[in-house]
Amino acid sequence: MTKTNTINTQLPISKKEFDIHKRIFNFVVRVLKLTKALPKTQQNLIFINQITRSVTSMGANDQEADGSMSRKEFFHSMTIVKKETKETNYWLRVISELNGGFKKRMEDLIKEGEEIEAIVSSIVEKSKN
Repeated sequence: MTKTNTINTQLPISKKEFDIHKRIFNFVVRVLKLTKALPKTQQNLIFINQITRSVTSMGANDQEADGSMSRKEFFHSMTIVKKETKETNYWLRVISELNGGFKKRMEDLIKEGEEIEAIVSSIVEKSKN
């Protein structure tokens, strides 16, 4: 039996989180937890530094967009979120390819990053008008 959401015109509720801000926050936390688990090789330390910067910027700019006072400010912040999400997804793919033992574990994380990128890209496109 599927529950329905009466506020959102009777759409079925799924297990997926619809609040993009919560999804981004949870994604940021998951990526940071991954960086703690990776072997601290010379190469991985570079990747960890890069992905930590991009994913935390992604989260911070999302929060800035959520609190923006104007459409222009919102658009600017979400454009940065889009760029940082793309960069984070790049680093996730690199890490996955070069750390075979983590590849399976990272599949879901990479998928979530791609979904967030698509959602944020759509938000940015719709915010242009």
